Amino acid sequence: MKLRYTILAAATAMTCSIGTAQADVVVLNFEGINATYPSGFANIYDFYNGGTSSDGTSGVNYGVQFTDNALAICLNTPGNYCSNTSRGGVAPGSELGALFWLNGPETYMNYAAGFENGFSFNYAAPNTPGSVSVYDGLNGTGNLLATLDLGLTPSTCGSEYSAQYCPFVAAGVNFAGVAKSISFAGTANYIVFDDVTFGSAIPGVPEPSTYALFAAGLLGLAYTARRRSRG
Repeated sequence: MKLRYTILAAATAMTCSIGTAQADVVVLNFEGINATYPSGFANIYDFYNGGTSSDGTSGVNYGVQFTDNALAICLNTPGNYCSNTSRGGVAPGSELGALFWLNGPETYMNYAAGFENGFSFNYAAPNTPGSVSVYDGLNGTGNLLATLDLGLTPSTCGSEYSAQYCPFVAAGVNFAGVAKSISFAGTANYIVFDDVTFGSAIPGVPEPSTYALFAAGLLGLAYTARRRSRG
């Protein structure tokens, strides 16, 4: 019985998010942090906070700051090989850079102004699992609003991408309250995040139609579970 309600709630939340205007949703796609492409990686620093990355590049000032160990990794595209990671051709506009770290058990994203409703992202973790936690204080302090345990992802992209960390998988969560920081946790150098989205439980990339199909599948599972419980 509990499983049925969990599935139905997830499907309903995802369907509602797809049909709602996303005016307040912000997506960080980690493009342009590295000064050149292909390259290695760069510290994100204040790229999204009115400042610059370690490469001297700057992006839109969302008031979002990452801790010092947060890095933007270069992603492979056909003919360009700079890491073991790629979007596999399914994320145009978000295919050159992503978030990872090389030291410590986690990295933090701080958003002092706060955000509500939901949080989501795409991630790749074919070797070790990870987790993401949402807090109402900076740097993982205050109340824990939500936690997502992240399982292993497949490694099935074509040889033209030369990447074990490919494709990425979507994950997201709705929560109550005002979030001000996110912890991205796992084994350093073994999990990569992209399309970090706050204000929605559905990542900004790929196209929402992909998640509409996923939501329809969840609704189908909920219907099946209901019939079995009545039988």
